[in-house]
Amino acid sequence: MAADKTGAQFVAKPKPNQPQAPKPAQAAAGAQGRRGPEMTEVLLSTGRKWLFSLVGFVLLPLLVLAGLELVLRLAGCGYPTAFFQRIRIGNQECLVENDKFGLRFFPPELARSPPPVVMKANKGARAYRIFLLGESAALGDPAPAYGAGRYLQMLLRERFPDVEFEVICGALTAINSHAVLPIARECARRQGDLWIVYMGNNEMVGPFGATAISGSQSPPLWQVRLSLGAQETRLGQVLLTLGRKLAGSAKHRSAWGEMQMFMENRIAPQDPRKEAVYRSFRRNLEDILWAGRRTGVPIILCTVGVNLKDCPPFASLLDAGLTAAEGQSHARLCAAALKAEAAGDFAGAAQKLEQAARIDPRFAELQFRWGECLLRLALETNAGETPAPLAARGHFQAACDADALPFRADSPLNAILGQAARQFAGPGLALCDAAAVLATNSPVGIAGSEAFWEHVHFNFDGNYLLARAWAEAAEGFLPAAATNRASAGWASQAACEQRLGLTDWNRCAVLDDLLQRLSRPPFTGQLNHTQRVEEVRGQMRALRRGMDRAAAAKARAVYLAALKEAPEDHRLHENFAQFLEAVGELPQAVAEWQRVRGLIPQHPVAYLQAGRLLVRQGELVAGRALLLQAVKMRPDLAEGWLELGNIHALEGEPELALKEYERVRQLAPQDPRAYYHIGKALSKLNRRAEASASLRHALQLRPDYWEGHYALGEELALAGQSAGARKEFEEVIRLKPDYPMAHLNLGVALVQEGDFDKALRHLEEAARLDPRNQAAREYLDQLRARRR
Repeated sequence: MAADKTGAQFVAKPKPNQPQAPKPAQAAAGAQGRRGPEMTEVLLSTGRKWLFSLVGFVLLPLLVLAGLELVLRLAGCGYPTAFFQRIRIGNQECLVENDKFGLRFFPPELARSPPPVVMKANKGARAYRIFLLGESAALGDPAPAYGAGRYLQMLLRERFPDVEFEVICGALTAINSHAVLPIARECARRQGDLWIVYMGNNEMVGPFGATAISGSQSPPLWQVRLSLGAQETRLGQVLLTLGRKLAGSAKHRSAWGEMQMFMENRIAPQDPRKEAVYRSFRRNLEDILWAGRRTGVPIILCTVGVNLKDCPPFASLLDAGLTAAEGQSHARLCAAALKAEAAGDFAGAAQKLEQAARIDPRFAELQFRWGECLLRLALETNAGETPAPLAARGHFQAACDADALPFRADSPLNAILGQAARQFAGPGLALCDAAAVLATNSPVGIAGSEAFWEHVHFNFDGNYLLARAWAEAAEGFLPAAATNRASAGWASQAACEQRLGLTDWNRCAVLDDLLQRLSRPPFTGQLNHTQRVEEVRGQMRALRRGMDRAAAAKARAVYLAALKEAPEDHRLHENFAQFLEAVGELPQAVAEWQRVRGLIPQHPVAYLQAGRLLVRQGELVAGRALLLQAVKMRPDLAEGWLELGNIHALEGEPELALKEYERVRQLAPQDPRAYYHIGKALSKLNRRAEASASLRHALQLRPDYWEGHYALGEELALAGQSAGARKEFEEVIRLKPDYPMAHLNLGVALVQEGDFDKALRHLEEAARLDPRNQAAREYLDQLRARRR
């Protein structure tokens, strides 16, 4: 712009290609039709800016995510995350376990499923519902039918007959407080009258623990809860699955391998990851107790008892800060202590261990052996009296706390439980000091094998003791109307076991399961492993000596009486079915499993067992149908695929059988039966070298697997390796001396080696054990004729 001499202003003329500025009227009209960025800034209020931001950056993404979530649910992607799911059984609405619950806490190949649970969706007027929360010890592993919760139910029913007690087990193998918390929150909506919380053994080894085998180890709690919260959505589940695939399967184990999966995940006693676990446990525990308090349900909170006296540590680690000289001195002192202990010089051994502890007091094995020496000294000093070896107990506890494979609740975890009990003290909470109860009932005041099968799982006596402690605590929470006609005292253990249908057949089955467990790491590395295995075998032999026809008749009466009192108890029907199978009454056993099917139709166990027994009776078509139904319900059911493979083997189709057995191996790589049956199928296909290798692998997994030794002996015999065959058949006879075919084949192998005297004895034993064995008779006659 320029001005003339008079001061008048003028506008410079635009260049030919330059647009002219609009006139005022045109500008006003244009402003009505369009607004540039500058005009928007002027006209939008601050409130509208926030509104547009909220819609654009929050509401629209949420709507998109909600839409994706809806699409995924309609498409059937993902899985439900609740612990319970609603189904109809007969004409009754019921809540049962969700077999997908564990997928939030484990990758699919490691996920554990809850045991069968059935409760009415609407509680009856006379019902008193108790939720039991925890892990495998609370569940009653290895025999949930005889867990502490089952004893508790019998105790309460016998004492207070006017009440229908329901003990609903919300416990699950391998979980920890991260999983117990959502179960508790769900139980808060399920009309509970009482909670019992017994947890702590899996905090270090369970999901997000310090030695977890999948996912992060000891992550901060906010990260854990963010991850678990995201997986409550189907979108979160899909994204996690994609992430795992992109990361590759090498980061995850192929299948659940029980405790031996953790062998490489050892942790030092002073590792800072343990402190993170304690913090998470404290917060999860507090939130569980708050969930109960908000609902108004009373809670029995328990300390956790573990086997201190008879469970050596699973692994020990030296302090990484020791010098080479200190490490050598430590090893020398421990070796000297071991020598003194073997010579019965427990005082001398304790002295050497005390010196070694000055170098490294956190070496778990040292503390355990020190405790053993002090206990032996206390027992000798107090011969004939009840000793009070407090010093020994301290060392046993120190060994537990320093265990580099921490499968037991340690003293800091129990301290947190005690602190929480004081923090939430009031009329709605009772502390059950289970650790003290178990110690008090030990002959030496230290909990051990009198209450435990191994490290944390209770035997029958231990489950009854724990149940009694729970029952006494529960009595204080019962309404007055429930106690009006209470009996004078608590039912005895024997009376409870009558109601539970516990007989020597069941006891023997549990011991056999225990023996298999003890044959695998980390138990095989414990100091007292050989002694413990022999004790279990001795108990089994003693039971079997009394399991005759008269005992079977008495056992049958026990089951029938128990079923008359509780005809809808699926555990009782299962126990009776197992007994009937053991005594050879297969059709009746199938009938019991069919009753179980009606009681827990959501669970594959009855389909599996009934199908398996039908196959044993030659009813392959009916058996196959039930087995296919079982694996349809649970595609990861290795046992079902194993039985389907057995059907193919019976039908003379080893190739098809081998495919099913390979599936079993992938699902259960630590199950020796998979390799045994693979070996048998390979043998049928004349792939003998592979067959022998597979059978040897089965025996590596379970050295006392007599069927594996026998099959390997057969393979070696067919290959002309009589010396190797002889060793295998000798091992079969050591493990199962009443098996006639082992004596027969050993006799044949000995004949081939020229040892006719021993051969004669074994052939005679084969004929004695099985008089109808024509082959044994023929070999025996030939050998006798040859020696004349």
